Amino acid sequence: MKITKLEKKKRLYLLELDSDQTCYITEDTIVHFMLTKDKEISPQEFTEIQTFAQFSYGKNLALYHLSFKARTEKEVRDYLVKHEIDEKIIPQVIQALKEDKWLDDRQYARNLIEANLLSGDKGPLLLQQKIQQKGIPKSILQEILTDYDFSEVIDRTAIKLLKKYQGKYPLKAIETKIIQALISKGFAYNHAKIAFQNLELEADEKTTNELVLKELEKQYRKYSKKYEGYDLKQRLTQALARKGHDYSDIKSAIRDFLDE
Repeated sequence: MKITKLEKKKRLYLLELDSDQTCYITEDTIVHFMLTKDKEISPQEFTEIQTFAQFSYGKNLALYHLSFKARTEKEVRDYLVKHEIDEKIIPQVIQALKEDKWLDDRQYARNLIEANLLSGDKGPLLLQQKIQQKGIPKSILQEILTDYDFSEVIDRTAIKLLKKYQGKYPLKAIETKIIQALISKGFAYNHAKIAFQNLELEADEKTTNELVLKELEKQYRKYSKKYEGYDLKQRLTQALARKGHDYSDIKSAIRDFLDE
């Protein structure tokens, strides 16, 4: 069989044979097989050209995808499937990219973890979950995460949360909110508890009184329409306790408020 046409079509080349067979190939394929117009090739060589062209095209697609940012093997595999690269070729493309250091799931995970250690607020459990979604096995992530200390991350995040809640809620409520927020960010309960204790908070009496009075007025408007006397006091006490106020502060505030 003889090559009758070798014509560039955008990113690929159209190869035609005198047997009316055609295929699209990459420039790398032309170089690899030293293809030129009028060159004689056998049916077996044509099959090899097609296979190599598919591999080369898949690799070029993957490199284009990787040129924007680092990605996992799964992300690249999904991209190639989406672009209809032969599923038999994809493993070869992935292996070639790994050998050329374009793909490295372990290093990808380490880079994300280290970026989080520098400026993020995620704990190891949430970080593991998010990276796992990108196709990196749980077993590998658990192994890698043991190399890192998240104490600075959790302390930094606890301080940030304190700034958010301080002056808006009583101490008990602040403790609950900070610990719950840290757990939701992927930190273990015992680590969250220690991080809160490291904040060494002290209650400001004026702020505490203002907060309990503000909440009391709100709850009074709600319950005074239905209750009075002892029932009203009980409802107010329970409502303020649920908001995290100390019982002694509640008792004092209700006494002063209702005696006015």
